[in-house]
Amino acid sequence: MLRVNGLSAAYGDLQVLWNVSIFVEVGELVAIVGPNGAGKSTLINTLSGLVNQKGGSIELDGMPIHTLSAEERVGKGVIQCPEGRKLFPEMTVDENLRIGAYLCSDGREVRRRIDRVYGVFPKLKQRSGQIASTMSGGEQQMVAIGRSLMGNPKLLLLDEPSLGLAPIMVSEMFQAIEKIKQDGTTILIVEQNVSQTLSISDRGYVLENGQIGLTGKASDLLNDPHMRKAYLGLD
Repeated sequence: MLRVNGLSAAYGDLQVLWNVSIFVEVGELVAIVGPNGAGKSTLINTLSGLVNQKGGSIELDGMPIHTLSAEERVGKGVIQCPEGRKLFPEMTVDENLRIGAYLCSDGREVRRRIDRVYGVFPKLKQRSGQIASTMSGGEQQMVAIGRSLMGNPKLLLLDEPSLGLAPIMVSEMFQAIEKIKQDGTTILIVEQNVSQTLSISDRGYVLENGQIGLTGKASDLLNDPHMRKAYLGLD
């Protein structure tokens, strides 16, 4: 599905990523974890085409996509749910969701996608006419992820979906992400919440100072001595 080889990225003269190589297979949920400032969001934004890479390659299903624009990558099925939600605050839940399907001209297909979103987030069906700005942070995050699902992603990129949420909403959010994966969507997630993220993931990568430090099965990373001490607060 996704193959990233030797990826480097920078903001002007400030290099943030060095020689990053990762892969994601069809149907997997793969985590990128690491401390604040490690370059996790930069990696997601580079994969999405929002940040220009300095070197390396990005392939989707064996075809290079690193030369494509962000919009062209969306057309290929690479869809990001950005950090901070970035909803249209004065629009309703339904209107925000429909924006995610802007490339789809088939009304019946749009309806099918909306029903899928409501299957993952039943609360949104009850609040389809509510203005987004009047919702809680957790509810807004549901809308943001739902909007991404409306694009029918081949690869869903989730950037810090639990950031700023109350603990009870964090648990609900990870349960929803699990359901999305079980429904067949391939997911790459970046998160600071290491324990809960790895607990629902198949594999993981640890990004430190712009480089991949550790990689392996999620269960192995949870038991790794460095991970337990540095990220889980355990000896």
